[in-house]
Order: sequence, then C-alpha cells, then structure tokens
Amino acid sequence: MIAQILINTPLWVWGLLAALLVLGFGQTRSRTVGLARIVILPLGLGAFSLYGTISAFGTSPTVLGSWLATAVLLVLVVTQLPLPAGARYDNASRKFQLPGSWIPMVLIMAIFLTKYVVGVSLVMHPELKVHANFSLAIGTLYGVFSGIFAGRAIRLVRLALRPAPTLPVLNA
Repeated sequence: MIAQILINTPLWVWGLLAALLVLGFGQTRSRTVGLARIVILPLGLGAFSLYGTISAFGTSPTVLGSWLATAVLLVLVVTQLPLPAGARYDNASRKFQLPGSWIPMVLIMAIFLTKYVVGVSLVMHPELKVHANFSLAIGTLYGVFSGIFAGRAIRLVRLALRPAPTLPVLNA
C-alpha cells in the first residue's frame, strides 16, 4: 500500500520536497541575511500552512479559528524566548548574523509531511474532511507551525529595531 501511495504521488510533490530540503539545509549553516530573508520564510511557510488547512477543510470558521488561535498563541510564546546564541544584527550593513539551526528544517519537513499525510488520508478516507476532531487537530497543528515561524521572525525583527549601542563621550 505504501508503494502505491508513493507511485501515485504527483511528480511536482517530489520537486517541492527537494526544494524544501535545500531550503531547510540552508538554515543549518551560519549565514548573513537581510531583513527580507528573515520575513519571507515565515510568510511563505505560514501561507503554505494556511493553504494546507484550507485545501483540506475549506474555509470552515472553526478550523480556521483553531489555526489562527494556535498561531497567535505560539507567536506569543516564541517571542518570549531568548534569541539563539550568536544571533546578531549589524546596523551598518543592515544584516543579521545567524547561527545555523536544525529547527527550521524540522518545521519545514513537518509542514510538508503533514500536508502529504493529510492529503493521502483524505483521498483514502474522504469522510475525515468533515470529522471535527481530525479537522481541528490538523488546523491546530498547522497553527503551531505558523506560530513558531512567525515568532522566530518577530524575535529577529525586534533585534534589528533595538537602538544601536552608543559609546560614552569622553571629555578630554
């Protein structure tokens, strides 16, 4: 059965997986990035997560509400966590120095696998589309992913918005 599922998976899905793996592996290395790159990843993956919710369950207010409430809750939690050790913002170059992390890779793969497993599950068991526990659980899970990515980005944006340290003036 697993072989049939994999064989019947459209080719573009494997292309998307390859692109997401490249993106995720890029996050594991220390790098210097601008503000746009800090914001684009969470926006893109948040959109992918919201798309996963809507494509599976439509625009159900309950499911979308669970996605949104969970995302907001996770943003509030994650923004309170300390920045990763070594994260810096250089005001002169307007660039972030970021340490490598496997967290984005894990989250990217979790979103992809959730979307894949939900898609397969709904093809095999279409009745799950209207099963409240299933739809709320998946909407909530997607909200977790979105909230973590958004919270991580907000922490870094705050770093850039901090006033630059000033040197004391010495009177000669």
